[in-house]
Amino acid sequence: MKKNTYIGISFIVLVFGIIFIPKILNRLENGSVVDADRMSNNEHNFEATEAIDKAKLLTISEVPPFKFVNQNNDTITNADYAGKVYVVEFFFSTCQSICPIMNTNMIKVQDAFKDTDDFGIASFTIDPAYDTPEVLKEYAEAYGVHHKNWNFLTGDKDAIFKLSNEGFKLYAGVTDDPEESFEHSGLFALIDQEGNVRSRIDEFGNPVIYYNGLEDDGVNMLIEDIKKLL
Repeated sequence: MKKNTYIGISFIVLVFGIIFIPKILNRLENGSVVDADRMSNNEHNFEATEAIDKAKLLTISEVPPFKFVNQNNDTITNADYAGKVYVVEFFFSTCQSICPIMNTNMIKVQDAFKDTDDFGIASFTIDPAYDTPEVLKEYAEAYGVHHKNWNFLTGDKDAIFKLSNEGFKLYAGVTDDPEESFEHSGLFALIDQEGNVRSRIDEFGNPVIYYNGLEDDGVNMLIEDIKKLL
């Protein structure tokens, strides 16, 4: 009985070897045998990388209209940025935490496009009661701002907070901290020539709507994507 069983098993193994092993070897030679999980992950990563390499930037939303006064007491609206690629931030001049980092990094962005007329920056203060045009002018000069299209904007507080939280969806708020009465996002928004917020795609195919203004990687990505739009 056992002898017959062994003979049967041996026969099955022999048939399997004759039929399937040559096919497996042939597939290995052609490179078509790949672990299923590895294959799907590689395809996914390749597609995401390809999307970034092709400079595919998503259109997120349209910038709402705004009208404020800059450091030179000039009235600035959306129309002043029409046809320009520009970067938006929200800050306040007496901020001692993240604002110095943000605007030091924004200087790097400015310098990367110092001779580019169709590029600009809009820095909105969330403390307009203190940040008058005169204060903002001194602030800009202290940081070495020289691009003609970099406006430090002040005006009605409610309008600025609405623009930040609802328009750009970049958080700005009031705190009970006696040292810093305001808090806000450390992110930058990228706007195209038609007035749309634009976003790159991460390695997983998800939109990265804003750029981290506190880290070199975020600033470098921002500069790369400004070049794509220009």
